[in-house]
Amino acid sequence: MSAASPRTTPYLLTAPGVLFFAALLGFPMVMTFVLSLHSYDFNTGIQSDWTLANYADVLGDSYFHKIFSRTFGLGLLVTLICVLIGVPEAYVLSRLSSGWRSVFLLVVLGPLLISVVVRTLGWALFFGGNGILTMTAQALGFSDEPVSLMFTFAGMTIALVHVLVPFMVISVWASLQKIDPQSEDAGLSLGATKFTVLRRITLPQAMPGILSGSIIVFALTASAFATPAIIGGRRMKVVATAAYDEYLSTLNWPLGATIAVLLLLANIVIILSFNKIIERRYAKVFE
Repeated sequence: MSAASPRTTPYLLTAPGVLFFAALLGFPMVMTFVLSLHSYDFNTGIQSDWTLANYADVLGDSYFHKIFSRTFGLGLLVTLICVLIGVPEAYVLSRLSSGWRSVFLLVVLGPLLISVVVRTLGWALFFGGNGILTMTAQALGFSDEPVSLMFTFAGMTIALVHVLVPFMVISVWASLQKIDPQSEDAGLSLGATKFTVLRRITLPQAMPGILSGSIIVFALTASAFATPAIIGGRRMKVVATAAYDEYLSTLNWPLGATIAVLLLLANIVIILSFNKIIERRYAKVFE
């Protein structure tokens, strides 16, 4: 049997991974898209016809416009806050000694060892009308009435930042670890201030980590279900909870599949656009 040529070797090596990916992720996505092209009747269930009516319903309904706007607005806000918290935290971690770095990495990654549902329920106890937030506000004299962030946009934002900021820290910290400390020392030796070194040398080299962390946080926020379902409830629906309701409450699977497909497509478009903008502009910003 003849050996594979150098041109075909990479394809042969990646073929098992591609097939595995296609079987576990690609096939369900294709089936979801096919399901979204069928209509639904509340008396007879899913129909065998082919139609784009579900996409027309979602794209033309102001109710879904509001849900999608809330979802992506939440994603942008959570991503921005995670950048503001995670980048300085990662920078401090990169400057710590190995012993202290291990301790604080454990502190940062510790929440990831706990279920998202458990952490969100903890925030629900904190945000509730009779929770710690209310007791603290009343003890300090800020309010005599119950203070609650349940079923609010602010409550969802705080809970999702707590869940997702470790992903930002790890992404940025990985980029900072690749920076040669001598480049910063060279800048200081040439008369640059520490702020100038940070702006002109450190941040540009950390931008790949900030970009990848932002993409991860935004994608996870836009598709999050457990935290918005518990903290936001029915009052503050996002796309994931809307799709869930269509699947399990109204049993309109084609409409739920349509919402899921549109969420995926919107995520892809936003992430690719963001990636292109950052790649073109971030180098100029820090010149």
